[in-house]
Amino acid sequence: MTQKHYRVLLVDDEADLLSLWKLRLESSGYEVETALSGEEALAKLSVFNPEVVLTDLRMPGIDGMALFEAIRERNKSIPVIIITAHGSIPEAVEATRQGVFSFLTKPIDGKELIRETEKALRFSMGGAPVRDDEDEWRSDIISRSAVMEELLSRAKLVADTDSTVLIRGESGTGKELLAIAIHRASSRRKGPFIPVNCTAIPETLLESELFGHAKGSFTGALKSYFGLFQSAHHGTLFLDEIGDMPMHLQVKLLRVLQERQVRPVGSTTPVPVDVRIISATHRNLEEAVENKQFRQDLFYRLNVVSLELPPLHERKEDIPLLAEYFIDILSGGGDKPVKKITPEAMQILVNAAWPGNVRQLYNVIENAYALATSPLITANLLHDAIKQHQKKVSTLAEARREFEQQYLIKLMKMTRGNVSQAARIANRNRTDFYKLLNRHHIVPALFK
Repeated sequence: MTQKHYRVLLVDDEADLLSLWKLRLESSGYEVETALSGEEALAKLSVFNPEVVLTDLRMPGIDGMALFEAIRERNKSIPVIIITAHGSIPEAVEATRQGVFSFLTKPIDGKELIRETEKALRFSMGGAPVRDDEDEWRSDIISRSAVMEELLSRAKLVADTDSTVLIRGESGTGKELLAIAIHRASSRRKGPFIPVNCTAIPETLLESELFGHAKGSFTGALKSYFGLFQSAHHGTLFLDEIGDMPMHLQVKLLRVLQERQVRPVGSTTPVPVDVRIISATHRNLEEAVENKQFRQDLFYRLNVVSLELPPLHERKEDIPLLAEYFIDILSGGGDKPVKKITPEAMQILVNAAWPGNVRQLYNVIENAYALATSPLITANLLHDAIKQHQKKVSTLAEARREFEQQYLIKLMKMTRGNVSQAARIANRNRTDFYKLLNRHHIVPALFK
């Protein structure tokens, strides 16, 4: 959309910020008028006739919401964007319920300022919000924060290539959603997207799952199996928790990436595959390489492009948006009674630590939604829900690692550091047992 000649009214009691925002909008072709107060904005409204108004929420005299109400009385077709600081995000969310077009949080990212202004302008000109077709690829990622917008911009650029991508981030940040978004934005979008969690499949079956097997190659192999690489032909294979892949399979994965063909278990015939690899991990792979727990050559192959998802506490402006989205999901899109989060309860959500990230936020909202006996989700309900989920719920991989480490320590204590005896009790050969001890940084000599 061409911005030239479209008029924007900017309202804030900080002159320096007004000058900065005006410069950014004018450089994109907008005609911009500024006002240092709500009173001045109302005086200029009928003279300037803006298509879009951006106003700070908290100002002396007529504040952002009072200005919005006054604008709505005069002309309901003018969209108003509220500008707010982190501390007043719940109020801004409440404002959107009352008809404000959207809100931006300070400090405002220049690209986000232009993006939201253009969306509001489309609403102003067309009478209804318009969704960009080019945004469909990221439709499952709910965000308006600058840090996420920057990440998604990089993801979109990467999607246009066929490079392997390594997605890093804490558990619960949405690594698979980002992988799906990259697939949707790529030239492979019409091909399959096949996700596999490297820790969810037993080690003895993982090779067959990935590369396939020939009929009769092992007990129970009653027919040939394609494997996930062949299933993802012309598409994308997402390898989640790649940092926990066993070393012997890392070698085979590297060979597939180099030769672009797989050799099913029990077969002598290689099968060509055309697959884009996106992998993800919450582990520090550089440290794993240094500790000989992950192959350096495979790391370089997978880490052509690295994208890091921020934890939820670094994108707090997304918390109200996510909370409202989850409420909508839980209400079945309107099939069940719609419940609302009070501003006080929203403030609790914004200020919480969220060690379990977006996954934990959903669990807390689900808990509070289920226990709410009125249309309002109150601060007390959320206090209780957060308290129940305060301890981070371990992933399957984390639980396995913790159990394995405690089990090995128990064996070392029982055998007083005798590796051969401990290996026999664990029913593992001595070499494999040493590898397990090294993986968990357990030194047998300390138990003697």
